[in-house]
Amino acid sequence: MADEETSTRDRSKLSVFLQPAVSFLDFPEREYFQNAVDTLYYSFKEDALTESESLNVAKQDFQKVNFCFPLSVGLQYQIFPDNFVSVGVSFIDDHESVVLTDRKSRSHNYSYTIQGMPLFLEYRIGIPRNLMTRSGESLFSVAVRWYWVLPGTEIYTTWGGLEAETPLLGAGFGVSIGYLIANWKNFNIYGDIGYSSIKVQSNEMFSDIVPDGPEKKAKWNIGGLTMQVRIGFGLWNEPEPIEEDDDDDKPTEQTTEKVTQTTVPPPPPGNNASVDEATTGESAKPAEPPASEPEEQAAKEPVEKNELAAEKEPTAAPPTDKNSPEE
Repeated sequence: MADEETSTRDRSKLSVFLQPAVSFLDFPEREYFQNAVDTLYYSFKEDALTESESLNVAKQDFQKVNFCFPLSVGLQYQIFPDNFVSVGVSFIDDHESVVLTDRKSRSHNYSYTIQGMPLFLEYRIGIPRNLMTRSGESLFSVAVRWYWVLPGTEIYTTWGGLEAETPLLGAGFGVSIGYLIANWKNFNIYGDIGYSSIKVQSNEMFSDIVPDGPEKKAKWNIGGLTMQVRIGFGLWNEPEPIEEDDDDDKPTEQTTEKVTQTTVPPPPPGNNASVDEATTGESAKPAEPPASEPEEQAAKEPVEKNELAAEKEPTAAPPTDKNSPEE
């Protein structure tokens, strides 16, 4: 696992990505819709003529958290190692609904939907591995984004709808920290968690889309706490480095033995000199023919005479001293 993590790195120069997410929207204006439902509930209670009809009146409350699943697509370019620029568009859809029952057990549905179409420009930079790492690569990263809103960003309810403005300078920002979870061939998978603030407004009022709503220009936020997974596919990728194996540079024992053991090819028949030269490294001298028996006897006689003469020759007496007492 350590070896696999060490080699993990996003090598895509140009890639496309799909980014599903889970988001908790920062939308405190939900209380306007809850107040409208509570008002209707109490009016149904007042319309009940008997206790049994009053018991038929029931309501559901809107959730206190706006929970949705945004989806984004985009294009990413790696300008230099571990530095990425991305552009993408997201679709946000948070639909909340409740059911009220009147005194005659008739059901009434009330709902509101927050819809968003933010366009974003993102810059992602890898955190140097000497600051934060679980392997030999810069797998952690920080991303910052700037958002614009496109037509289609709106709120529509049972009572009406309103559209958001689309300012040219943008609508908000986002920041997140991510981790390169895995890569396989041209695929790279990131996991991110972060926060975004995308504030929008409309020329219409909340009183136009919810009973007893504020009579002022509507403002709301389609950002919040987000957890997302980015699946990227590299269209243009850097070549993978060639890993050199140290074992390849070391000759094996078998190859060493083969190098040291030189094989001498057999000499052609009838050429004994070649065999001598190959085995001893020196040219062989021609062999002398063996001597005959009379010649051998003649060679031995002078040697024997010299030995007999040496035995008969008297040995010289040692020198005597003239002044010795014997004289």
